[in-house]
Amino acid sequence: MVAILFKCALAAYLASTAIYAASLAVRRIAVAKAATWVLMSAFALHTIFIAFRWVETGQSPVISSSEAVSFVAWAIVGLYLAFQIRTKTRVLGAFVAPIALILVIGSSADIVDNFRTPEMLNTSWVTIHVILSLAGGAFFALACVSAFIYLVQDKYLKKRKIDSMSRFLPPLRDLDRINHISVIWGFMLLTAGIVAGVVWARTVWGTELQGDPKQVATLVSWLMCALLVHQRLAIGWKGKKAAFLSIGAFVFLLFAFVGVNLLFATVHSF
Repeated sequence: MVAILFKCALAAYLASTAIYAASLAVRRIAVAKAATWVLMSAFALHTIFIAFRWVETGQSPVISSSEAVSFVAWAIVGLYLAFQIRTKTRVLGAFVAPIALILVIGSSADIVDNFRTPEMLNTSWVTIHVILSLAGGAFFALACVSAFIYLVQDKYLKKRKIDSMSRFLPPLRDLDRINHISVIWGFMLLTAGIVAGVVWARTVWGTELQGDPKQVATLVSWLMCALLVHQRLAIGWKGKKAAFLSIGAFVFLLFAFVGVNLLFATVHSF
């Protein structure tokens, strides 16, 4: 049952990506609307899959690498759909859907295997730490996507290239609003996730910091995100400056989440 749900969600993500691609080709909002409904179906199936797997295994659905990747895809889509309800950013799904599809495909290798949580990770603090950190990362991923499209749309408008594509892309105000909200919430969730991780590390190892590459990279990326929040709130940055800094902050965060595990030996490899 779990495997079938996962395959159905994967198929729905693939279908929504294809329809969104068609909407970009023909530049019609009606096609993008159809793609949004398919993406909503994919999100619903993905939600049911995560819930069923949680119940079936009786353990956190975000501990293994594959489960974490699947959760990030689910979170990004869920956040986008929530924003889409309140803003005119339906076309943003054309960039969100393929990201989710790639992540879900990447998690498919062993997502339905019975991964057993190591005893030291079988605690609510770890679940809270991982879920909050990944949710914060999902917010920053959405901030990065909205920032990229903001820069594209801004380039169109600055060149006074008002054609069917510029009319098809979301308004700059909505893109900047999504970026702003995503950065604020992403930073708060990421901070809460790090705090939960510190509490767990103190309990298990007796110390918060061990000089682990993952911890160092996470601290650096958190400082980058903190700088972005400061510039947004205290200095009042918005528009292109905030967009460029958002992309940079996400690159740092992506390296901390993924790159470190590929390049260094870390206690966070499970």
